[in-house]
Amino acid sequence: MKNLTQRTITGILFITIIIGCILLHPITFGILFAFITGLSVFEFTHLVNKVNGIKINPLITTMGGVYLFFAFWGYCEGIANPPSSIFIPYLVILIYFFVSELYLKKENPVNNWAYSIMSQIFIALPLSLLNILAFQSTENSFVEYNPVLPLSVFIFIWANDTGAYCVGSMIGKHRLFERISPKKSWEGSIGGGILVLAVSLIFAHYFTFITPIEWAGLALTVVIFGTWGDLVESLFKRQLGIKDSGRILPGHGGMLDRFDSAILAIPATVVYLYSLNAF
Repeated sequence: MKNLTQRTITGILFITIIIGCILLHPITFGILFAFITGLSVFEFTHLVNKVNGIKINPLITTMGGVYLFFAFWGYCEGIANPPSSIFIPYLVILIYFFVSELYLKKENPVNNWAYSIMSQIFIALPLSLLNILAFQSTENSFVEYNPVLPLSVFIFIWANDTGAYCVGSMIGKHRLFERISPKKSWEGSIGGGILVLAVSLIFAHYFTFITPIEWAGLALTVVIFGTWGDLVESLFKRQLGIKDSGRILPGHGGMLDRFDSAILAIPATVVYLYSLNAF
């Protein structure tokens, strides 16, 4: 009972902070998700450094992830001239990952390279792509902050998790991916998907910059790739032999546990929306 209460309170605060910061202002959006990116990358470095022979630099790796997020944010805001120059310091960090191993004489430099780059591709890049969803070009070629798309991704993820948990707890019998996540069921996944489609109708009613069919397609994209993201993180934890990625969120585990679905759902959403524009 105590754990349920703790989990509920943490969940409410977590959702309130995310929704509030996304809706309030582009600066609060940027600060929050840069902070989340940093915590997630740091948590990742802490986990992989427990593996024998692996030793990556938590500070530089985390700085790289945070800077990448701010680089995307600044690029979208147009604060650099030329805009692409804002990515130059990040390239320096990537070069450091490789060159530093020549001098540090660590046990397994190749694996260190792999995990350092993985932290950027697996965590920092997907979260940074939230900026692509948040900043949209207008008809006059101006860029405006629009919180609807990044907010919709998280609401769809939360609705999917809620629907999958409720339906799966009641009638879930057929395992979705037993080798990696024994508790997930096909019934739960279908239930979560139906709930997300229902939520997408609400977005379609109030936000008409894409059609109801396109909103439904976005919802299904988040459901499918969010589920895969969850499974990818489960495989990562299973490989490391851990249950939770951390303890920073009481009752919910670590940052990677909370943003595992978003890691694939965000880039998939970007691809989906660009595909709509292409056709």
